[in-house]
This record gives sequence, structure tokens and C-alpha cells, in this order.
Amino acid sequence: MPRSQNDVKFGAIAIGRNEGERLKLCLRSLSTAVRCVYVDSGSSDDSVRSAREWGVDVVELDMNVPFTAARARNAGFRHLREVASDLVYVQFIDGDCELNQEWPQQAISYLETHSEVVAVCGRRRERFPKASIYNWLCDIEWDVPPGEVLAFAGDVMIRATALERVGGYREDLIAGEEPELCVRLRATGWKIWRLAVEMTLHDAAMTRFDQWWKRVVRAGYAFAQGAHLHGAAPERHWVWESRRAWLWGIWLPLVCLAVSLMFSPWGWAAWLIYPVQTLRQTLRTNGPLSDRVVIAFFQLLGRFPEGLGQLTFLRDRLLGAHSRLIEYK
Repeated sequence: MPRSQNDVKFGAIAIGRNEGERLKLCLRSLSTAVRCVYVDSGSSDDSVRSAREWGVDVVELDMNVPFTAARARNAGFRHLREVASDLVYVQFIDGDCELNQEWPQQAISYLETHSEVVAVCGRRRERFPKASIYNWLCDIEWDVPPGEVLAFAGDVMIRATALERVGGYREDLIAGEEPELCVRLRATGWKIWRLAVEMTLHDAAMTRFDQWWKRVVRAGYAFAQGAHLHGAAPERHWVWESRRAWLWGIWLPLVCLAVSLMFSPWGWAAWLIYPVQTLRQTLRTNGPLSDRVVIAFFQLLGRFPEGLGQLTFLRDRLLGAHSRLIEYK
């Protein structure tokens, strides 16, 4: 029989670096957690002091060891298990996010009544979607239909024992550590659910094209790394996304360039495949035409940095090099 909501408590883990006022909003939103842990990755602002003043436990990562968000999440989880081992649920959140005050009760209530579900997430929204087209694109990216899903992102309410049993997040991943964890959780029989409720406000703070470009390069790298780890059947984790990046971001540009040089000037018409694909993508989606055109354009443009991320992973793999964090802010 499900426990009373008053009997179920949760812990919270926030990770960040130099988040400033965003971190204060984040920690304030976690006030209903029994225990809150903030993991700092070498901030040069007052993040650590602010967290301690707020009364949360602070874990400062050794920055002599290569940083990944996965490593920060694991460090926070280990500390939380040491100081509050009886907590059933853990809310992970990025330091640039603010938790909706109704979310913990909604998330825990669902988990309490659905024993087959290991983790739940909800709607993440951008705080300032109109500040830049890149923030707006992030807000569109977060808008995923509710129901059973393959993966969650950085903000999630999860069963602590299940996370512990699969060994936590994989610390050598520079991105995509959450979907990779979900592959392992689902392999043990668990389900992941997205609820049709508000979960967090996120501040991407992307105002420049180069920030967007680096973020998509990182996604391409994560696709390649994920496919390398779990690309075999039946999971086929991120195989399609990787092939898509190779097709539109690497092979087709090379083919178009070769055709252009070999059959100039008419050969340059080969590049028309890109506006044709943009039109095709525009017609396949719903919403205002202007929005659909912009989304389709950036989706196709994103294949180039995704392809660069794929090539970067291939280089690192061939050279046996350690993955290096790709930061966009």
C-alpha cells in the first residue's frame, strides 16, 4: 500500500560552477528536501559561500581530476547516502535551474503508486526564451510529450537504491550521461516516465552563435560515445543520431563539394539538397510557419557541429585520448 505523502521524504543534489544568482534560486527552491547537497566544480565566484550560508552540504570537487557532470552527480550522491542513507528518493538538479514547488510532491506521488517506474521527470522550461533565439530553441527542445520515455535529462526524481545498484552515472562521459544511465536502468526492467507537469525553470544563458555551436558539438560527441557504448541491438543507443550527423554533416558536404568541383558551374546545384531538406522538415511539423522554418533551419545546420563532434570522438578513440569537456558557457 502506498505510504502517506507526509511519510515520504527526499534528498536533493545540485551541481554547478559560477552560477551566481541562479544557484541561490536553485537552492532556495530545494527547501522541502530533507537534505540538500551542492557539488561545486571549481567556482571562482561566491557559489560555495552562498551554499554554505543557505545551510546545504557542500562537496568541492578536486579539479586536478578531469571534470564531468557525471562525476559531480556521483560525488553528491555518495555524500547524500553517507549522511542520509534512509532516503528513498533523490532529486537531481542543475545549478542553473529552479525547481517548481509542487514538483516533489507530484513526482513522489507518482513513484509511490507506480512501482515499476524508477524515475520521473517533467516539463523543463527556459526562464528567458525571448532573450535569444538559442534560448528559444532550448525551450522547444525541452518540450517533449508526456508518457513513458527512454531517458531523462539533468533534472530528475529517482529511486536511490536503483541508482546505487547500477553504479550511478558513468563518470568518463563528457555529456549524455543521463541517457546512458537510463539504458542501464531500463536493461534491469525499470521504466522511466515523463509527467505532464511543470518541473524546473532553466537558464541556458546562450546569447551567441558560438555558444550554440559548441553545445551542438558536444551533443555530436555524446551521440558518438553513446553509440560506441550501447549501439548494438536491441538498444541501438544513439546509432540513428550518429548516422544522421555523418550523413548531413560530413558525407553529403564532401559529395556536394566533389560534384561542384568536378562539374562546375552546374555541379554547385548539388548544394540545393540542404534547402530542400529544410523545406521538407518545415512541412513535416506543426505550428506557426515562421517558427517551423527557424526550427528546421537550425536542425539542419546543427548536423555540421554534430558531425564535428563525431569526428572529435573518432580522433580521441583512435589516439586513446581522454574525453575533454566541451563547455558552452
